[in-house]
Amino acid sequence: MATAPVPAPLALPDEPLLPEPALPGGALIGYARVSTRDQRLDRQLAALTGAGCIRIFADKKSGKNAEREELGKTLDYLRPGDTLVVPSLDRLGRSLQDLIAIVGGLRKRGIGFRSLHEALDTTTAGGRLIFHVFAALAEFIRELIIEGTNEGLDAARARGTRLGRPPAMDRDQIAHARAMLARPDATIASIARLLGVSRATLYKYVPELSDGRRPELEPAVPAPRPELPAGEPA
Repeated sequence: MATAPVPAPLALPDEPLLPEPALPGGALIGYARVSTRDQRLDRQLAALTGAGCIRIFADKKSGKNAEREELGKTLDYLRPGDTLVVPSLDRLGRSLQDLIAIVGGLRKRGIGFRSLHEALDTTTAGGRLIFHVFAALAEFIRELIIEGTNEGLDAARARGTRLGRPPAMDRDQIAHARAMLARPDATIASIARLLGVSRATLYKYVPELSDGRRPELEPAVPAPRPELPAGEPA
């Protein structure tokens, strides 16, 4: 009786202890960054040069600025087998999630990563393991934030709290706008300026304007005459 074949073990592309980079012998490429043009790069450049980097890119922009031109050039310059070297982790990523995304992208390309200050090196098994702990922690924090946000929204709905942006015009403003629009001499632009809203907002909250119609003034209802005491002339 033939035996069933034993399934092969699953290949895990993100196995933390796999060698990285896959192609040894690549170049060390450095990246430095300072937040303002007044700060100096000298110390970071010296550290990267001492680490053996054959080429160094540098930005003089805040980490919150998404347009880090030299970082983009650095990532384009790297080739499989190379290692990106930074003076410290905060020089590369704007946040933990951003850092993990960049290093994860390098890993998929067979490129290593090294941070001098933290002594983190993904070309070693220990460094890869530490970085995977970082990634797991970032995911855990993200899930906690999502869970807390959803719980807050559910509690607000249970209290009857209105969610989302407040309306551009409240009931009193709409009623005021309708009253002014009923006057032939009032223009839509002047009413919008008076209420502090745009013409588009006025059209949205007074939909009959889109059909070229204006609200009509409600006829005044005469007040009832007081009843006279019996015996007195009207």
